[in-house]
Amino acid sequence: MSKIRKSLLATAVAAGALALGAPQALSAAAPEDVAPKAQSPVAASPYLYNGWGDPPSPTEVMNATGISSFTLAFINSDGGCNPAWDGRRPLNGQDAATIDEIRAAGGDVVPSIGGYSGTKLSTPCADAQALAGAYQKVIDAYQLKAIDIDIEADEFNTKASRDEVIEALKIVKQNNPGILTVVTFPTTTTGPNANGEDMFAKANAIGADIDVWTQMPFDFYGSDMAQDTINATEGLKEALKSTFGYSDAEAYAHSGISSMNGVTDVEGELVDQAAFQTMADYAKQNGLGRFTFWSVNRDRPCDGGDISSCSSIDQQPWDFTKIVAGFES
Repeated sequence: MSKIRKSLLATAVAAGALALGAPQALSAAAPEDVAPKAQSPVAASPYLYNGWGDPPSPTEVMNATGISSFTLAFINSDGGCNPAWDGRRPLNGQDAATIDEIRAAGGDVVPSIGGYSGTKLSTPCADAQALAGAYQKVIDAYQLKAIDIDIEADEFNTKASRDEVIEALKIVKQNNPGILTVVTFPTTTTGPNANGEDMFAKANAIGADIDVWTQMPFDFYGSDMAQDTINATEGLKEALKSTFGYSDAEAYAHSGISSMNGVTDVEGELVDQAAFQTMADYAKQNGLGRFTFWSVNRDRPCDGGDISSCSSIDQQPWDFTKIVAGFES
């Protein structure tokens, strides 16, 4: 998660304290053998966050862009081993209404659990079984086809927490046949760091069967964000091949990109529409399992808004979301 995400999420926390068919899992198969992207809410689902940034109407965005799915942020602990949006909004409240609106328009959602700020569910949940139970509450509340675990900060940097998350996701897969599991995590310009590689090793050792490993390639102090993203993703692909014994095609199908639109958190670094399109073309050409960005809230020009509700670059509304919709088609 970016510093913009960090600071605004911290502020939000402080201020507050199926029409589609059965799920189709991505497999370790050549891209042409993977379920068509349009059938999976995982493949192309930009982040939408009800907690800040003047959240737009999802149906307005769907109608303007052709996007069909969203990743909704963020679910965390309500103080115990129990999930709540931002750790404070109940599962049956505002966010449930957003999900209903998206599904009524023919779309679907992937709830994102974790993020940078807030108390992660792995902290109060005593073990992997309890954590899987907390994830299950989210799955049951919305009859989900997929969940995204955004693992960052202390949760990512602590081996016991990483292991608990991966073990819990294995239980989730066993208890929910066909559900898609996504793990989203930080990266370097050359691919996953030692913590990321340790997650892969853990997943391989216990047979957790994660569907998509999605890196967040930004905050590099980079001047060529498209190339940095491609380099990072090539590093991810090679790490997955090495750990799981995948072919190139299989590794790409289990790889994902979650970029950031417009100005990022570090001075001089930005992702403009041309760079983002280059990333999308690379992702589509190589059959990546996921292509997304943070966030739809920011996919607008800054007409008096702050960094939570605009990209800080010259753009038209929903430029980046339209590019993601092109990846889905």
